[in-house]
Amino acid sequence: MTDAAAGASSRQINLTFPDGSIRPFPAGTTGRAIAEGISKSLAKKAAAVALDDVLADLSAPIERDAKIEIVTRDDPRTLPLIRHDAAHVMAEAVQELWPGTQVTIGPVIENGFFYDFFRNEPFTLDDLPRIEEKMREIIRRNAPFTVETWDRERTKEVFRDKGEGFKVELVDAIPGDEPIKIYHQGEWFDLCRGPHMASTGQVGDAFKLTKVAGAYWRGDSNNPMLTRIYGTAWHSKEELDAYLHMLEEAEKRDHRRLGRELDLFHFQEEGPGTVFWHPRGWTMFQELIAYMRRRLRGSYAEVNAPQMLDKSLWETSGHWAWFRENMFKAIAAGDDAEKEDNERVYAIKPMNCPGHIQIFKHGLKSYRDLPMRLAEFGVVHRYEPSGALHGLMRVRAFTQDDAHIFCTEDQMAEECLKINELILSTYAHFDFQKIVVRLSTRPEKRVGSDRAWDHAEEIMHGVLRQIEERSGGRITTGINPGEGAFYGPKFEYVLRDAIGRDWQCGTTQVDLNLPGLFGAFYIDSNGDKQVPVMIHRAICGSMERFLGILIENFAGHFPLWFAPVQAVVATITSDADDYAKAVNERLSRAGFRTEIDLRNEKINYKVREHSLAKVPVILVCGKREAEEGTVNIRRLGSRDQEVLPLDEAVARLQHEAIPPDLREVN
Repeated sequence: MTDAAAGASSRQINLTFPDGSIRPFPAGTTGRAIAEGISKSLAKKAAAVALDDVLADLSAPIERDAKIEIVTRDDPRTLPLIRHDAAHVMAEAVQELWPGTQVTIGPVIENGFFYDFFRNEPFTLDDLPRIEEKMREIIRRNAPFTVETWDRERTKEVFRDKGEGFKVELVDAIPGDEPIKIYHQGEWFDLCRGPHMASTGQVGDAFKLTKVAGAYWRGDSNNPMLTRIYGTAWHSKEELDAYLHMLEEAEKRDHRRLGRELDLFHFQEEGPGTVFWHPRGWTMFQELIAYMRRRLRGSYAEVNAPQMLDKSLWETSGHWAWFRENMFKAIAAGDDAEKEDNERVYAIKPMNCPGHIQIFKHGLKSYRDLPMRLAEFGVVHRYEPSGALHGLMRVRAFTQDDAHIFCTEDQMAEECLKINELILSTYAHFDFQKIVVRLSTRPEKRVGSDRAWDHAEEIMHGVLRQIEERSGGRITTGINPGEGAFYGPKFEYVLRDAIGRDWQCGTTQVDLNLPGLFGAFYIDSNGDKQVPVMIHRAICGSMERFLGILIENFAGHFPLWFAPVQAVVATITSDADDYAKAVNERLSRAGFRTEIDLRNEKINYKVREHSLAKVPVILVCGKREAEEGTVNIRRLGSRDQEVLPLDEAVARLQHEAIPPDLREVN
């Protein structure tokens, strides 16, 4: 034994166990050795070790004092490891089945994993069952995961000899001071940072390959096209089945599919990332905005700032430096034609806040004017890569239900609480009950002093505690470290839809920096100038995206007040045409959005067609109804029929169609 080795083995480290006990171990001991020392059964179940709450390989030498915990496969924290290992198993399966296929990268993603492959003939969905079967075979082999650190040149030589040119590129991209790790699973190996579980057998059988797609190497269209194979993996078959059922439901509810079926909107290449609203979709969009306008009435003043502003304003705000790559720009001739460089650069606004500050600055403001709440349903434009566009959920032009509150520091906490109540009540009106509120703290790149950030975050932490206390346990709260806006900390509101998916929508952002950058001030009670606090808030966020969420949450079965077509009047025979027209006129005068169907078709055909169009109410009129002055009411999703006098039917439907905010008032 060398002197260095003897010194390493004699050095002691102290490890703190979950029960609080502290035990000394030789430096370089491993999680596996510690698990074996505790019990053979624990060592058999162990999948990883947590050092100061960070997962590591069981075989990794422990060189420092740390808090330690042996993590078994059924621990929720191992789910990313299960998916990571499944990705490696999938890559091995592909190369066993199709030798010569190159593997590139295979990360864990939300709810699963993917791996990108290069092959002359792209993979198809038909290949997935074969790959899954080979994966099960590899998992049954239960090969241990082992790791080695290789020299950079040796790594490149090995992968070059294997014909893995993409891996050689990846090695070149690794920083020079970062070790190069190679993980083995039997004879197969790959370049990887880790960590991994103990063996391939711990992946289990709760996995499924879900789809294939094309992807350019490193996301650059100038590079080769790869085939991306997606998969999902879970702790148990029950969890997998629940997730696959959710995917089936999500496909049925896909707002793009329902948008076509219900004739709400479409997209086309000439306007990438912008919505072509059809009459029914635009009706819903306007109903949503009308609802939000009513919620703001009496508390906010609605304004409208210019769509395009000189770049100097965006330079002052910091957006030009932090956000320029996401901004659409326009160049126009300047006002001075005599100048040689007679150009002026504008930006189409990606957000409303700088414009609202200009409105606040127009005219002297006193502390008595605060809080001043300015709201705008402003259309903003942000460049999103074409691959990121996704129906209404991710667009390049969208409408924000945006507002900015200018207030004193003393008013800030109470304003945040008022915003919270408005956001939560809005979500409740749309049947979202499970809400998570998270505080996002200072990011690495930010403006303003640490002192200002400390002060803002202290207030926001206090507000978060009050939100939790006032909710009576209905609201879950949490922290998102480093996820704040560049100008201030923020609350993010995450709602859960009918099939268990989470959507981040509302935000409340405290800003102690932006008003000062523009020289905004108010006069305090002592006659001195003070910079106001600016609170940025959105409830729906993107109105387009929120409508997309609603379409999927309701699966097109909208509540009566929100449906684009609330009722259809349909005839059984032509003898009832005149009466049906009178019924339709009566409904229209009562404020309903209606259509009339006088076609010479069987009533069952008409009912089925309008049911597929998700019309909430069908009023059937035949000869008998015409004689008696009644209507036969059929509701979406029910086989029951109800015959009512026309006046009673209209009165009942009017009551049902009252929007939830007005129902509370009444």
